[in-house]
Formats: sequence, C-alpha cells, structure tokens
Amino acid sequence: MDEKILEASSISKYFHDPVTTQVLKEVTFSVNKGEFVSVIGKSGCGKSTLLYILSTMDTDYEGNLSICNESMKNKKESDLAKIRNEKIGFVFQFHYLLNEFSVLKNVMLPGLKLGKFKEQEIEHQAYEKLKILGIGDEALKKPNQLSGGQKQRVAIARALINEPVIIMGDEPTGNLDKKNSEVVFNIFLELAQTYNQSLLIVTHDNEFALRTKRIIEMEDGRIIRQ
Repeated sequence: MDEKILEASSISKYFHDPVTTQVLKEVTFSVNKGEFVSVIGKSGCGKSTLLYILSTMDTDYEGNLSICNESMKNKKESDLAKIRNEKIGFVFQFHYLLNEFSVLKNVMLPGLKLGKFKEQEIEHQAYEKLKILGIGDEALKKPNQLSGGQKQRVAIARALINEPVIIMGDEPTGNLDKKNSEVVFNIFLELAQTYNQSLLIVTHDNEFALRTKRIIEMEDGRIIRQ
C-alpha cells in the first residue's frame, strides 16, 4: 500500500477584506511517498494560497491537513515551525540565499537550526547534497558569484538538508530560462525516482507539469482534476 505523506481533507479558506470571499472550496487530495505532483491553474485560482496552508504557514482554514498521518490542526506555532523545518523542504521562485554566507553555509542553515546533528556532520551532508546536484565545486563561493540556475540548485540542496518527507515548490522555475528550467526539472525527477522523495510543485509552466507523475488542476479555488 502507498504511504501517504500529505493529506488535505475538505480544506476551505476565506479572505475577509473587506467583504468575505471564499478562495479555497473543499480541497481534498493526498500525496504518496515518492510521488512527483504538480499543481496548475490560472493566476488567482488559489494555488499559492493552498500551498501556504499545506506548508503549515497559514493556520486559518477549515478542514484538516495531515502530514505523515499527524493532524496539523490546533498545534502551537512553535510545534508547526519544528515540523516545517524537519519535514518540509521549500523551493521558491526566488532563492532567498544569504550573500554574506558561503553556498555551503546557506545549505547548512536549516540543519543548524534543527540541531539534530553536530555541525561537522551537517557540513558533510550539505557538501554531499551539493555534489549530488552537480555544484560541489561552488561550495565555498558566495551566492552572488553564481548564475541563476546554480542558485536554484543551492536552494534545492538547502531544502533537502534535513531529509524532509516532502519538498514543496512555488514556481521554482519561474525565474529561469528554458535550459535551467530543464536542469531543475531533471533534479526533481531524479529525487523522486532515485531517492523516493515526495514533491508538490505549484507551477505556471505546463510543459513542466505534463512531465510530472500527476497533475492537480485548480479553478476558482476548487480542484477540477487530479
């Protein structure tokens, strides 16, 4: 039986500004271990709002979210922050790397924050992740010395450092040219196929989505196919 990593059950979300608008309507789906899933839909359909809830950053919603069969409802913010750091890896459209630190240190930061392993071990893990992503040679450079595609690979290595159960991406190829988008897609595919990593990626890029294992399409806050 497939192991469920993430499960959304009847998630609804309202904005109250100044009138009440329903932006998510009874969204229900799950992601299994090793599944590479993309979420598509026109701008304003609720994709990013949904991702914000699934990543535990927004707790003001109806319905239930479970990660590894554990409900995220009514948890303290400190507990959710720990779950985010330990179980979820994030890759955004902008890489949010810190130029005052080396590439290696940027990758290490979530591991140092989690504090599960000694610094030396985290450094070794970070270097291994960079090597897997083909940028081990750039480890001691500063992020501003890298190309856009290299920076996004560093961001992926950082997302992987705590061995998360799921990687969530918000338009991770949105800022990249075709060649680098292809590189990032192939990295995600390898993570799913070789390392059994679960991935949930919000994207505007239909070519990207068509090559993922499953597409969840949204329209007006609802899932219309999955």
